[in-house]
Amino acid sequence: MSWKTYYEQHTMSAQEAVKQIRSGDRVVVGHACGEPGHVIDAMVANAQAYANVEIVHLVAMGKAAYCAPGMERHFRHNALFLGGPTRDAIAQGRGDFTPSFFFEIPGLFSSTLPVDVALIQVTPPDENGQCSLGISVDYTYEAVMKARTVIAQVNRNMPFTCGQSTVPVEKISCFVPCDEPILELAPPKIGPVEEAIGKNVASLVRDGDTLQLGIGAIPDAVLRFLGDKKDLGIHSEMFSDGVVDLIEAGVVTNRAKTLHPGKSVVAFLMGTKRLYDYVDHNSDVELRPVDYVNHPAVIARNDNMVSINSCVQVDLMGQVCSESVGYKQISGTGGQVDFIRGAAMSKGGRSILAFPSTAAKGTISKIVPILDEGAVVTTSRNDVDYIVTEYGVAHLKGYTLRQRARALIQVAHPDFRPALQEEFTRRFHEAY
Repeated sequence: MSWKTYYEQHTMSAQEAVKQIRSGDRVVVGHACGEPGHVIDAMVANAQAYANVEIVHLVAMGKAAYCAPGMERHFRHNALFLGGPTRDAIAQGRGDFTPSFFFEIPGLFSSTLPVDVALIQVTPPDENGQCSLGISVDYTYEAVMKARTVIAQVNRNMPFTCGQSTVPVEKISCFVPCDEPILELAPPKIGPVEEAIGKNVASLVRDGDTLQLGIGAIPDAVLRFLGDKKDLGIHSEMFSDGVVDLIEAGVVTNRAKTLHPGKSVVAFLMGTKRLYDYVDHNSDVELRPVDYVNHPAVIARNDNMVSINSCVQVDLMGQVCSESVGYKQISGTGGQVDFIRGAAMSKGGRSILAFPSTAAKGTISKIVPILDEGAVVTTSRNDVDYIVTEYGVAHLKGYTLRQRARALIQVAHPDFRPALQEEFTRRFHEAY
């Protein structure tokens, strides 16, 4: 049978496709801006046909209506990373959270989280019968490989990405044509605090470095201050529109990379249509599964690897919480530790945790004597390298607890330094 015949015979409506889902199934949903909204809506509309369907994914960028109150008998969300639409469900007991390093998630599909159904979004097949996973390869690729049933929303607006992003039509059970706009992540607002942080982080970046950038205002602010750098590279779990600016300005060339020279390598993308148009059929950008991109041993093959991430709290020992506020889980481990450890093993590598010195409109210090009760240690004090706020740079790796505490107090907000200095005196038996 030709792939075209297979494709035609397996094309159907979303309503028909979601009948393939059975009660008790584990359903893995494509990640972030790549999630198949039309198919998810059909699944939720068919909720009465299901009992105890487990919905697994990382960041939900859509409505996540399966998490809504009243859906408990039909769906239970198992979050690998929380976002706005899913936090309440976990906090209120309508769902669960599974901690995991991002690079290890595809491996879970062969062990503790075997996949029954994968809900994904793809491009129409090319002339060779290959569909691209577009902006979400990460764990989505492995979900397709392991699932009993794969339901794919076929969207002409999905960019066809290069690298290891394609799957043959024969791996897909149901094709659901639906052309709708790809979910977008609007550029964040960057204020004076973020600009100061961006400038401080940029001071640690050298010509020829390879960068990993997280999501949000601070990574975007960092990019603004890299315009005078030369031959930067990208090896990151994701990037957004700001990287495109640096590529077009000739700052990011990937020429100095020791792994995949000439290529920006990522596992997924989140941004605007400008980003999606840029990566469409662009061989200079490669999307690959996250168990490759985020594997610390792979990351370490990039000389001069610099990871840039953020966090919720840092205590005076250098313990970092990046995913909870006290006992409340608000996000997840993600790829932070993957890249911090990969950068540590890289020749010339550095890792940076950058964040505003305060939260809650300046009423709470993010540098604290000890992490809040219940707070998760995401990055251990043994892993942490550089801490950056709007007040400067604190280098912790290789320094004593006493030296760390001094350095951290210097980059804390001035309003909170007296209390931190008192804690320093109490703990180390000397005046700050």
